[in-house]
Formats: sequence, C-alpha cells, structure tokens
Amino acid sequence: MSVLLTLPTSSHAALSIRAKALVFNDPRSEALLTLANHIAPTDATALIIGETGTGKELLARYLHTHSGRTGPFIAVNCGAFSETLIDAELFGHEAGAFTGASQARQGWFEAANGGTLFLDEIGDLPLSMQVKLLRVIQERQIVRLGSRRTTPLDVRLVAATNVDLYDAVQAGRFRADLYYRLGVATLELPPLYQRQGDILPLAQHFVKVYAERLKIADIAIGEPARQVLLDYGWPGNIRELENTIHYAMIVCRDGVIRAEDLRLGHRPVTAHGARPLAQVHPLTAPETAPPAATEAKTEEASLQQQLRAILETLLDAGEAAAFEQIESAVTLAALEIAHNNQTQTARLLGISRNVLRTLLKRHQVAGAAADTGEAQREACLA
Repeated sequence: MSVLLTLPTSSHAALSIRAKALVFNDPRSEALLTLANHIAPTDATALIIGETGTGKELLARYLHTHSGRTGPFIAVNCGAFSETLIDAELFGHEAGAFTGASQARQGWFEAANGGTLFLDEIGDLPLSMQVKLLRVIQERQIVRLGSRRTTPLDVRLVAATNVDLYDAVQAGRFRADLYYRLGVATLELPPLYQRQGDILPLAQHFVKVYAERLKIADIAIGEPARQVLLDYGWPGNIRELENTIHYAMIVCRDGVIRAEDLRLGHRPVTAHGARPLAQVHPLTAPETAPPAATEAKTEEASLQQQLRAILETLLDAGEAAAFEQIESAVTLAALEIAHNNQTQTARLLGISRNVLRTLLKRHQVAGAAADTGEAQREACLA
C-alpha cells in the first residue's frame, strides 16, 4: 500500500455516505496521485469527478494538505441547503438581511479564507447561485447578503460531482462558463471496480479498523474470499466494501474470513471485476448503457441491500437495542450531511424540527437544545 488516506472523524460516522479510506496502490490510482501532486501546490480551481462513495472528499483533503495553505479545510454539500438558504450559507449575511437574521454571520467562503473550500455535489447548485459563484471565482471577493461592501478572499476552491456536468450544460441545468471555470484542473476518480489493485489493500485496512473497534484479534482474509472481493462489481464503491468487511468480521470463524462470510454470492459479480452495464457510471458508460431510470433503480436497490446488511449485522450480533442504534446512526448521519444545521437535517429526514430535537436529546447529542449548525459555524470562525 503506497498511500492511505482516511477521514479525521471516520470512527464517529458509522453510517456516513462518504468513503472513509482511499489508497493509491493500483496503477490508475498512482497516476491520479501523481496528477494530484502536480495540482495541489497551485491555486488552480479543481474539479473532482467520481461516483458516490469513491473518496472524492478524501482526494480534496489531500489537495489541501499538500497545498501549503495554512487556513482550514471546509467541506460543504451543495445539495444539503434549500435555494432560500444557500446564498447566506455560502456568502454570509448582515443583521436584518432576512427574517430571523438577528446578527451578522460569515459564510463558508469567509470561514475558509486562507484555506480550501470543498463544494461537494456542485451539480445540485441552483442556476441563480451558479452566477454568483462564477463571479466570486473571477473577482476573488464576496458580498454578504444585505450588504454592499465587498470582502476580499484568498480561498482555494475544489468542487466535486457524481454527475456528468457536460450533459447538465447541454440540458441547461448548469452554466457552461462555470463548468469550464471549475474544470481548470480536473481529477477523475475511477469507481472501485476499475481500481483492482486498491481493493485488497482497502479490505485489509478495514479489517484492521474493525479488529480494533470490535476488540478482536487480527483476522485473515482467505484466498477464496480475496478472489470474490476482486471479482465483485462494487456498485457502492468503497463504502460498500467497508460494510461488507464489517459484517464479515462479525460472522467469520476461526480467525479467517471466508467467501460465504462476505454475503456477496447473491449480488451481481462478473469476471475480472467488470461491472454489469446497469451499474456503469454515466461518465464512463458506453452508448448502449440503459436509461437513467434503470440506473437509478439499480443504485436504489444497492443502497437498500447495504441498509439490510447493516440491520442483519446488528441483529446477528445479538444487539438488544438495534432499533435505537439505527435511529441514532440515521439521525447523526443526516446531521453530518447537513453540516449540523438542525433545520436542514429535519428537512432531509422529512420530520419536524421539534421531532428532530427530541431525537437529538434522546440520543444525548451535545447542544440539542440549540441550533447545532450555528454552534459549528461559531467553531469554524473562532
């Protein structure tokens, strides 16, 4: 294993949708790392393209770490905010700028000054905000909502997407000028099945992680299980691999993970790791790929399989409070996706804010009585 990247808080995100580890062992990954090392020291805006769960945020963090910048790394999911809030979230607002704005607040751009701002799921950004973002990139300054004063910025922007932005431009959902501005330095992160050399090193990493977490001796991956891991298509990419290893660590016997422990026998597997066409990402799909609706159903089925596997893991382990654990994990995962903003978290879960507060108190989340989004913002600005 040449280089291993992990999230700094990965141990606290049991159901995170993000990949929590990334290795550069496969030749394609090594070539990507070489390109990243060339891009990192520059101020060029970077665009990372890759499927969900491939490790885009980890690659963005690597660019920041090797950029020489002393400011913070701040990650923002563009799909986590409503159109009415995203302006104030990104660019800040003055007191009285809108109902409820009792005091002035910095936005994420100002919070990231001197560092790197990672805009994940940039394809979800509304067209009206795309215009403002383009102006910020060009002029290196922002104007808070409700203000006429400009604030200069020194922020490295890294964006990421799991959709084909070129197609989005053709469909009128994404501005062409912003697309070309973001793509000054483009990094394409291949899906896991196209990085055969990374699969086993990642599996070994997760074996070590869960051996420590489950307080058990080191577990070996048997040769038949290794071959199954290499042959599987991995539609859920690295996060699916982690879930698979976690389950196998719980059910394996005699200190060896066997092929049947992986629970991949009923899932789509093809020779040489080639994924069925229904699971090929739109960015790399040939012209004969199935309609988008079929791909969406395939991804939804994969996600449901992962959730079912997690539930079975808890039940098979004899957990007495499985429902409480799942409820807690889902609540905390949504809170993390919404960057600790309770209003957005409630919207993502489809519940009222009062119900969310009850859940946070029930699971003893610090600051449940206050808006934790504001608490995180204060921490970033401190």
